[in-house]
Amino acid sequence: MSPFNIFASLSLVTLLVSCGQSSAPGETVESLAADPERLKELRQQCKLNRAKLGDELCNRVAEATNRRFFGNGKVPYTLPKESPNF
Repeated sequence: MSPFNIFASLSLVTLLVSCGQSSAPGETVESLAADPERLKELRQQCKLNRAKLGDELCNRVAEATNRRFFGNGKVPYTLPKESPNF
């Protein structure tokens, strides 16, 4: 087998593996943040068996948890009405 054929075969295999279907295509960060029960369940599963669920889903679970805790991050800073006494 020529080096070009080996390289082409490896490239094809890499491409096919990287195009694999994600673990849970319907579980978006927004949908998880909107469903606290599902989020709690997945957080527990990620804690116990991250390898089975996959990094992609567990990262989305973590991001949804952050969004629920911190909000959308668009709260403006408001100055106090009176200046503090030092």
